[in-house]
Amino acid sequence: MKRVYNFAAGPAALPLSVLEKAQKELTDLHGTGMSVMEMSHRSSTFQAIADDAEARLRRLLDIPETYKVLFLQGGASLQFDMLPMNLMHDTKRAYYVNSGNFAKKAAKEAALFGEVVIPASSEEDAYTHLPTLRPEMFAGPADYVHITYNNTIYGTEFRAVPDVAGHTLVADMTSCILSEPIRVSDFGAIYAGAQKNIGPAGLTVVLIREDLIGLVKNLPSMLDYAVHAKNGSMYNTPPTFAIYMAGLVFEWMEEQGGVPAIYEANQRKAAMLYNYLDNASRLFHGIVTNKADRSLMSVTFTSGDAELDAQFCKEATAAGLCNLKGHRVAGGMRASLYNAVTEEATAALVRFMADFEARH
Repeated sequence: MKRVYNFAAGPAALPLSVLEKAQKELTDLHGTGMSVMEMSHRSSTFQAIADDAEARLRRLLDIPETYKVLFLQGGASLQFDMLPMNLMHDTKRAYYVNSGNFAKKAAKEAALFGEVVIPASSEEDAYTHLPTLRPEMFAGPADYVHITYNNTIYGTEFRAVPDVAGHTLVADMTSCILSEPIRVSDFGAIYAGAQKNIGPAGLTVVLIREDLIGLVKNLPSMLDYAVHAKNGSMYNTPPTFAIYMAGLVFEWMEEQGGVPAIYEANQRKAAMLYNYLDNASRLFHGIVTNKADRSLMSVTFTSGDAELDAQFCKEATAAGLCNLKGHRVAGGMRASLYNAVTEEATAALVRFMADFEARH
């Protein structure tokens, strides 16, 4: 079996052992004689799968009992609308930090439901650093403050929870959830598309404090957190296969030693690549201008020559190092070092970069 080193931004690499277990169980899950894809979401077998996935996620992130775990659909992009619909209840006003493409999209959607205030932005510098945040920027009334924790396109990440002057903080953690320890209670709500660190595309996880549920009445049922919470994420048919796969990934993470152990491995991977860019390479350099803002998950770099970057991506793909082309709006290259990307894969990338540099 030939497996490439996959640095895709998402859908992204999954642990090989998880894929192999899913393959083994694909046609006969737990002796039922059917696939999880054929199984009723109302069955006791699938309910046990969903309950197990939630229990493992709660353990991994130490989620307080005062928070609901929702398994939803529509990707993180649907949360750009669902979140303000449910949380803009009092002032009808929210702060949105503009730190990247998806942060900007989230703010645009929220403006359909209330006033959006942009306290800080790094757009003028092509998002090559995070905007500086100070508590006084959030002095006005607001229902919540929204941040995008990891900016996949540009390779920046918040390394600490910002002080938002006592407001409810909500975060899009699509591309960094489960990659490092967080304290869930620092946030009123966290949402994340699954296709980076959780499982296949099609599932979105929402962690939300119970007192933030049901604040706005008469919402469309499918867009109401209260409806999904009341029905245990099964108001309609949930993404059953994606939930099953997420449970297997959570099980794999626990076997690795949980989030702390995963975080240590992620630090080693990122250090390996950043050290090469900073200290060894004379051809490649990182795109993020402030090193303190650099992401553990999304490492962006370039040679400064678009044609040479394209040649690098072509040769890397031929060598089995796939999906390194940067996003179309940022250019250059991007290596996504999600949890399932191994240290071996990262070392192989650094060796290839050194070889390419020697030849070019």
